[in-house]
Amino acid sequence: MNVLILHGPNLNLFGRREPHIYGSVTLPQINERLQRLAEELGCRLLTIQSNHEGALVDFFHEHIDDTAGAVLNPGGLTQSSVSLHDCIKAMPFPVLEVHMSNLAAREEWRRHSIISAACRGSVMGLGWRSYTAALRALVESLREQADS
Repeated sequence: MNVLILHGPNLNLFGRREPHIYGSVTLPQINERLQRLAEELGCRLLTIQSNHEGALVDFFHEHIDDTAGAVLNPGGLTQSSVSLHDCIKAMPFPVLEVHMSNLAAREEWRRHSIISAACRGSVMGLGWRSYTAALRALVESLREQADS
């Protein structure tokens, strides 16, 4: 079972960028924790981080036929990317949106995600654990779906 992990713009700065909001865990540490969980869950991760919207869209397109689901932190594209929204809607697999912070508790302009409407669900506000919670929930739901 292949699962995509997509990290959007500026997320390569985790651990340095506003640690009072995002914590001190780095993106490589998050990816390492996700990889360990994926091994435990019996799935294979395909991971990308890009500061470019089109690279994320291209990654989805590249894996449209070999992926069971995806976990996406759109970062700064959350409130603005119609292209990413439309891409997610075109995918034949579920996508979970992830945010380390709780968007509802942030600035007013951050509170509305145009990505959410295209996704199966969202996990936010748990710091780096938002990623592992999303991966676990995604794999469990995919297995339940396959069993029914």
